[in-house]
Amino acid sequence: MPKPLILVTNDDGITAPGLRHLIRYMSGLGEVVVVAPDSPQSGMGHAITLDNTLYSKKVVIDREAGAPREFSCSGTPADCVKLALQEILPRRPDLCVSGINHGSNSSINVIYSGTMSAAIEAGIEGVPAIGFSLCDYSWEADFKPCAEAVKTIAAETLKNGLPDGVVLNVNIPATNGVPPRGIRVCRQARANWKERFDKRTNPNGKDYYWLTGEFELLDKGEDTDEWALAHDLVSVVPVQFDLTAHHAIQPISNWKLYE
Repeated sequence: MPKPLILVTNDDGITAPGLRHLIRYMSGLGEVVVVAPDSPQSGMGHAITLDNTLYSKKVVIDREAGAPREFSCSGTPADCVKLALQEILPRRPDLCVSGINHGSNSSINVIYSGTMSAAIEAGIEGVPAIGFSLCDYSWEADFKPCAEAVKTIAAETLKNGLPDGVVLNVNIPATNGVPPRGIRVCRQARANWKERFDKRTNPNGKDYYWLTGEFELLDKGEDTDEWALAHDLVSVVPVQFDLTAHHAIQPISNWKLYE
């Protein structure tokens, strides 16, 4: 039997340390092919390239023996997955993993995440997919304590598959060099960003803005990703890309919308 084919991608760019660690973790589980952005694409959500050309080239980042095939892409994380599935991979992958992101994608952050959008794009095409994130924004973050959790979750996904229309959003607490206490399957916490724009003026007198804000947790539940992370547990949230609010169909159907 051939080894499982694993597509590895991210949103921090093809040279990001989190991606390099994820490649090494996946190399023990199957044949790895990397298709990742040639520059950082954080916060791009599910953007795709429509009105511009898209470029890809084969690259060599890690030169050690057995290095995987790697391709940089000029587009977004979702572009990378589309291009990989349609043009680059020799066959349909058995798994797509995205990350390991530098920073949290828990709770409401999943909406804006390029990391998760890459996983969702694979899921839309029926490929089991996982987005991995470490709750440490530093480029020098220590990813070694992530290894066992990442490999375990990926191996179980390869073994069991995922329900139709579902991908996994995995967030790993930053535990200062100590592995997490465990893994918890949970729900997305209800939260928001209290945002504001810092308005400034450049030397030419033109106004510009920096987006800033504070994360506001609105959920006291002990079954959420934020609770798990606060207790040094890896959070695993099954995410669906059917955005229909099924519970709202009946109430809205009772509106006077029809003659």
